[in-house]
Amino acid sequence: MKADPIGVATGDHYIDGDIACAEGAIAAGCRFLAGYPITPSTEVAEHIAARFPLVGGMFIQMEDELASMAAVVGSTWTGNKSMTVTSGPGFSLMMENLGLAIMMEVPCVLVNVQRGGPSTGLPTLPGQADIMQARWGSHGDYEIIALAPNSPQECFDLTITAFNLSETWRVPVLFMMDECIGHMSEKVVIPEADQVDIVERKFFKGEKEKYRPYQFDDPTSIAPLIKAGDGYFIHATGLTHDERGYPLINKDAQDRNVKHLVNKIKLNAEKIIISIEDQVEGADIVIVAYGITSRVAVPALEEARKRGIKTGLLRLVTIWPFPEKRIRQLAEKIHTFVVPELNLGQISLEVERCAAGKAATIPVTHAGGGVHDPEIILEAIMEGAT
Repeated sequence: MKADPIGVATGDHYIDGDIACAEGAIAAGCRFLAGYPITPSTEVAEHIAARFPLVGGMFIQMEDELASMAAVVGSTWTGNKSMTVTSGPGFSLMMENLGLAIMMEVPCVLVNVQRGGPSTGLPTLPGQADIMQARWGSHGDYEIIALAPNSPQECFDLTITAFNLSETWRVPVLFMMDECIGHMSEKVVIPEADQVDIVERKFFKGEKEKYRPYQFDDPTSIAPLIKAGDGYFIHATGLTHDERGYPLINKDAQDRNVKHLVNKIKLNAEKIIISIEDQVEGADIVIVAYGITSRVAVPALEEARKRGIKTGLLRLVTIWPFPEKRIRQLAEKIHTFVVPELNLGQISLEVERCAAGKAATIPVTHAGGGVHDPEIILEAIMEGAT
């Protein structure tokens, strides 16, 4: 194992998704993690706790997940790239301070290694039922970015992407792994540091008294950040605020604040969305899947094509913002979407909404605890072909 100047272990490794995610965070420049142990995500924090002393980072085990997310918000304002990691029950506890981070426009990453729920559910078995919570878990109107890897290699690569997106748009980014991907071991290639594209934080360089943390000239502009304690007279709050961050409690300020939170993501969705297509052009049926389910769907796709059914796969790497435009385009060309997922129907409803009756949507639901039998997905494809 070779270590480059920033301490990232470079070369080829056989590691699981949790460890790959931890290494991706370090490669992205993350130097603070606050968290609380919870299966099946604990290995991310354990690995970072061991690695951070080598790169000048700090890991803190907090008293619970609510405090963990609060610590991430505070650390980010001191200039750190920060993250936390959890699973379903902890994800629920983080929603209040996730909303705080959204309103304060705090760049950070929240990793959720999903398991079966609700409540304590299935601590050691997979699920994908936190997807709608990722979009709407905190109260109020806002937009969020959420990514879903489907391999340990992507756990490394996309964790870097998550940090880059968070810095670009000053927004928390959710990294929605699932237990299968988190605990799956495969080859992961970790490149040299100079081969990793990193978006560094933009810090304000002007006169301190002129700094406005929430000044934006258009709905999508992003103000630079500063480091708390460096003598800037600003305020950081979850309240509706003015350009300095001081509370401003009226409907005009609310309209300005909230529309900015929404528009900076919504109007840049095409720059943010990542999806991968396999044999979609010319298909009559398109499978829409993400995470481990996108891998399980491949045998069904291949068997369907052997049987002469023109089938393609649209893999959602970015779940939020949702690729509405692409779904609408495909709905004009195909007759059926098949949507397998480890929940009882969450993204399938989004697909159905965007298809707007121009193409049928067949959900292939599974309550979690294991992956789909590809034969079940194939049966749905054959149903759509009739």
